Amino acid sequence: MDQKPKDKIDTYFPLLLNMTGRRCLVVGAGTVASGKIDSLLRCGADLTVVSPRAVAAIEELARNRRLAWLRREFQAEDVRGNLMVVAATNSGATNARIFAACREQGVLCNSVDDPEHCDFIYPAVVRRGPLQIAISTGGRSPALASRLRRELEEQFGPEWGAWVEELGQKRNALSGETLLPEERRARIEQMTSPEAFADFLRRHRAAAEEPKND
Repeated sequence: MDQKPKDKIDTYFPLLLNMTGRRCLVVGAGTVASGKIDSLLRCGADLTVVSPRAVAAIEELARNRRLAWLRREFQAEDVRGNLMVVAATNSGATNARIFAACREQGVLCNSVDDPEHCDFIYPAVVRRGPLQIAISTGGRSPALASRLRRELEEQFGPEWGAWVEELGQKRNALSGETLLPEERRARIEQMTSPEAFADFLRRHRAAAEEPKND
């Protein structure tokens, strides 16, 4: 089957990955790289950073052994064995060289602010505990994606994270019951209904208002 040229991609494949223990590389250690590093560490990635210099936050992560920091310039063999690479240097030529090395090794690459050298892009994300809502415009309007993220952050407050945690507990308890498939579906639909969320909010707010003993 013929593939469309890279610049003719209509949309990206949405995918949530379990990154725990997976090897990833970030080339660059400035402010932009710091944000990418935080998101990878939050997901449990086994992270290496390559850069002669680093901002203070990345230096501290290296001191605390949250990541490995190679204090030198990028070398093509650095990409080998990684699941993905983020090219976050301030040099377009270097980022292009990183992308070429990744293509040769079959490693996914994201070059920050350079869609022509990206196998994947970062969506705007609303995070509420285990609940994640990702917004993407396929690189066409990051500003719109950011605006939608801000609107969704107002719509989905922190209480949604606690509710999803509770739903997970109820779902685990339900798996131990002997139910017909239609009964299980009905119970799950009821658990996730607007009425169930309203009931959770009442309980959540009542618990927050209870006086706490010292």
